[in-house]
Amino acid sequence: MKLTETQKRHLRGLAHHLNPCVQVGSAGISPGVLAELDGALAHHELLKIKVRADNRDLRNSIIDALAERCGATLVSRIGNVAVLYRPDAKAPRLVLPGAGAA
Repeated sequence: MKLTETQKRHLRGLAHHLNPCVQVGSAGISPGVLAELDGALAHHELLKIKVRADNRDLRNSIIDALAERCGATLVSRIGNVAVLYRPDAKAPRLVLPGAGAA
């Protein structure tokens, strides 16, 4: 899903007060992490994840891989925390600015 800058700004504002609900540690991406992330996205649509990695390139590749494998859109990435968004296909709960009625 391609988001406009206005939509990303709106989602960053909504995510500001959120705590990371999924954390990726030294074990990296495991089936358990993917299942937890998928369930959290299905329930919340917008969430923060925290990735602990030795270097920036590894951390960025883990975040990109998580977003791709879960079908989510990366909204922002600051340090080791990323914000992911995946609307519910049947009934999205978050209304994005500029999103016309379908």
